[in-house]
Amino acid sequence: MPDGIVVPYVLRFAAAWSWRLLFAIAALYVFLQLFGLLSVVLVPVIIGLLLSAIASPLVDRLVRARLPRPLATAVVVLTGLVALVALVALVAQQFSSGFSDLRSSFDSSLVRLEKYLTDLGLSRNALTDFFNRVREGVGSGGDLGGTVVQATTTAGHLLAGLFITLFATIFFTYDGRGIWSWIVGLFPDRARNRVQGSGERAWAVLTAYVRATVIIAAVDAIGIVLVAAVLGLPFLVPIGVLVFLGGFIPVVGASISGISAVAVALVAEGPVAAIVMLGGVVAVQQLEGHVLQPFLMGRLVRVHPLAIVVVIAIGGLVAGIFGALIAVPLTAIVNAVASYLAGDRSAGEDSPAARRARTDREMGAAVDPAVTP
Repeated sequence: MPDGIVVPYVLRFAAAWSWRLLFAIAALYVFLQLFGLLSVVLVPVIIGLLLSAIASPLVDRLVRARLPRPLATAVVVLTGLVALVALVALVAQQFSSGFSDLRSSFDSSLVRLEKYLTDLGLSRNALTDFFNRVREGVGSGGDLGGTVVQATTTAGHLLAGLFITLFATIFFTYDGRGIWSWIVGLFPDRARNRVQGSGERAWAVLTAYVRATVIIAAVDAIGIVLVAAVLGLPFLVPIGVLVFLGGFIPVVGASISGISAVAVALVAEGPVAAIVMLGGVVAVQQLEGHVLQPFLMGRLVRVHPLAIVVVIAIGGLVAGIFGALIAVPLTAIVNAVASYLAGDRSAGEDSPAARRARTDREMGAAVDPAVTP
């Protein structure tokens, strides 16, 4: 560097961190691209990990009751499969028996809404054209050949994903500790304790999060279904299932899925029932946000509500529904592991060996000014 030219410290600091940030963004981009290519395999494996976070505590209880772990794993997994098949069958039965009635109610609701808007002074011809387009959109089948091909491809991916999810759930539940011990063994000896501690805290956060989320989602579904039952709405089981699944996306999931109940109320019973149903959805969400979330999540999985909304939005933007699903538990795990590593590092810096090393460096600097502490 020529004499007389001094780069300001702020500029050097900004440049140093800028290239590091660009490198991190590039690495994240490459990771997301690879994840997208392998998503057919990786997504079911991650879902299997989440399911094993539900199943493992149940298996551990059966093991403590003197049941062999392979048998306990088989009992829990088979019970879950039977419950899932029964639920799918019940949802399909309700749809097949009530869809035609709901379609008739939908058409009559459109007629009533069209008449109401016409009485307000809107153009009858424009409204008739608009509602005819809505009816065509609801009843349109689209390109049959393209739909069949797309449905076949999707069904193949779905079937493969279901098998991968099933096997991942079984093996994570049965031998999760062995799998993690193998992963820890891949790291150098000096890093294994930190990796082991990080994994234990990550698993504790994940199991606590999933357990609390299942309870919260069940309460959301039961509360909204009870309001729908009082109003005499159809499709109670599908509404409950949809709200339960939506509850796995905190803050916004159950609210968005609860809109389906409002839509069914509007179509089946009219605007008054829809307003009452909307009030029920809001009341259930208030119960979740102010009672269930703070009580069940606790300090272990505490993430600020603003951070939850932001990470859900980012996750949904990057990976759709799956990204929104794993955004919050991933953030909670990263927060817990980072706090553990930061605390471990601070403890290491305050250990007797570290203090002696600092003292030696300071004494060396006092004897030889060329030595920097």
